[in-house]
Amino acid sequence: MNLASFQSYCLAKKGVTEEFPFDNNTLVYKVMGKMFALADVDLFESINLKCEPEKAVQLREEYASVLPGYHMSKKHWNTVLMDGSLPDKKVKEWIDDSYNLVASSLTKSQQKALEAL
Repeated sequence: MNLASFQSYCLAKKGVTEEFPFDNNTLVYKVMGKMFALADVDLFESINLKCEPEKAVQLREEYASVLPGYHMSKKHWNTVLMDGSLPDKKVKEWIDDSYNLVASSLTKSQQKALEAL
């Protein structure tokens, strides 16, 4: 997966915005204002994705290219190295998981607004 396909995949999801809240190269994707994915647009060596704590540990043990979240809560975030060792289908599955995890944690009014989009 390259940067362009990562961007288009994230942006195709309902209620998603693309922002640079930290600096000019850390691209952040949010659903209804809550982060679910981020990446460095200059290097695109990795992406950070939110994950259930137990699954986060499992993925780190199973895949050498999945590490504890860089500059993030190690409990809830994984860094996925974009070194070509993982199939795009697997990365997309984890992006979906991250999006769904964050969307499910939204308030009822935010979830209703998301459904209306």
